Amino acid sequence: MSTKTVVEEVIASLSRHGITEIFGQSLPSAFFLAAEKAGIRQVMYRTENAGGAMADGASRISGRISVIGAQNGPAATLLVPPMTEAMLASIPMLVVVQDVPTETRDRNAFQELDHFELFSGCAKWIRQLNDPSRAADYVDMAITAATSGRPGPVVLLLPKDVMITESKSEPFIRDAKLGNFPLDRPRPERRATEEAAGLILAAKNPIVIAGGGVQRSGAFNELACLQDHFSIPVATTNMGKGSVAETHPLSLGVVGNVMGKRSTTHAHRDMIAESDLVVLLGNRTNENGTDGWKLIPEGAKVIHVDIDSTEIGRTYEALRLVGDVRSALEDLTEALDAIGVHKVRLEQRSELEAKIAQARESSREILEDLVDFDAEPLRPERVMAELDRRLANDSIVVADASYSTIWMSNYLTARTPGQKFLSPRGMAGLGWGFPMALGAKIVQPSSDVICVTGDGGFGHVWQELETAVRENISLTVLLLNNSILGFQKHAELVQFSETTTAIEFAEVDHTAIARAAGAHGIRVETVGQLTAALNESIGSGRVTLIEIITDADAFPPVTSWEARAEVLPA
Repeated sequence: MSTKTVVEEVIASLSRHGITEIFGQSLPSAFFLAAEKAGIRQVMYRTENAGGAMADGASRISGRISVIGAQNGPAATLLVPPMTEAMLASIPMLVVVQDVPTETRDRNAFQELDHFELFSGCAKWIRQLNDPSRAADYVDMAITAATSGRPGPVVLLLPKDVMITESKSEPFIRDAKLGNFPLDRPRPERRATEEAAGLILAAKNPIVIAGGGVQRSGAFNELACLQDHFSIPVATTNMGKGSVAETHPLSLGVVGNVMGKRSTTHAHRDMIAESDLVVLLGNRTNENGTDGWKLIPEGAKVIHVDIDSTEIGRTYEALRLVGDVRSALEDLTEALDAIGVHKVRLEQRSELEAKIAQARESSREILEDLVDFDAEPLRPERVMAELDRRLANDSIVVADASYSTIWMSNYLTARTPGQKFLSPRGMAGLGWGFPMALGAKIVQPSSDVICVTGDGGFGHVWQELETAVRENISLTVLLLNNSILGFQKHAELVQFSETTTAIEFAEVDHTAIARAAGAHGIRVETVGQLTAALNESIGSGRVTLIEIITDADAFPPVTSWEARAEVLPA
């Protein structure tokens, strides 16, 4: 009878949970040697920062926990930023970190660090595996912690000597498959659900604002039913984009801090202000999603559905529906049908649809009046319009933080419930969009993946172009090059009427960087060049970077900046 080492038991457990790839850079060596022998692909990143973002993107698309491995000490510290994003965005991630051998612990061993303290603010669960008989036990505990309740990152520390120790028999056989999330789907109390149905029946102007929790729960069909069957308008946050089809006559689009005059949702603000009931679904009610906590009108009643009970009532007192969003919507639909809400709401539908259509048209007219879509240097709004025409229902768009997210959420259209628009809005770290897009493509290679990023953000992760080429991760990168830190410049003008000196970049030929890494690079300065480049690159099966020279004075419709419009470029 052959025996296994502890690390081989760890890998066998990961295989049982459906893990087919692990992000890493060959350390811990024993861990990755065992993984590759077991048929698990190692996706080698260039930096741990980017590797964590890849794992994040993979989880968001696959609905399965991702795994990343790293060496103790400095490598582990670089995982803190992407883990923090995953923590705030509710993304499960198993971080496997090699630790110093047990006999050298607390003796200033090479790269020794207190990993418990390091990860304390960005992990749900941290354990060190010291007992050779509990390898599968600890892996299952880690994955259960990551994928249950509000999902998030977890850490398993593997001492170097324990990994290669012979594994001992475990007292309990484990064959459960726990890798998909959400692992459990708890339901709100029936009494609360019935009360919520009653509030919706009594409301004159109810509205739903769907957050990222709808995406995590996969509650797309259930939300589409709530919207269509009960004639309730639905808006989303940045992270909730794609939860419903924005082409639906009762869809408002993305709301929050991006509803300025050039926004596609600018004219919907009156409808939100008139709402007497707001249903929050998987929504953290954070600053951006609520436009500085000014979006929800005073006096409106609130129903809040969330898997995390601590998020309910954080800012707005609400009827508490604690549970999985999909399960909650299933029960709420049943309760609404039981009291005849469909018929009551249907009487208002034509008027609602007309009002929303009129607001959409008004927003479009204002946008076209304020933005020259034929201007050169190119306007980002025109770039997004050209991209929007080329998106399929299964296309995946990943935007970097800062302006890139706002361009995507405002000017691209979700055409079907569940369409994937990813952005690092948990912590909103600049530069995470590109590696997140790589992770998305790895787990869904059949879909076209397009990354929207700026030159400021892309400067953090240039090196991962080599990763994309080496790992054969074909995608298209739209690099909006305005040669400045745009958000920084315009925010400083709004706040101080002047800027610091750390705004402008020297000229960089990003297409040369792409070619140096083995990718295809295209420079775009005109509309004709843009359309040709998009047609050539999307679906081409290769790594393509399109560097688009854009207007440095262009800024997205940040609502709070309207009051200081005179200090911003025209």
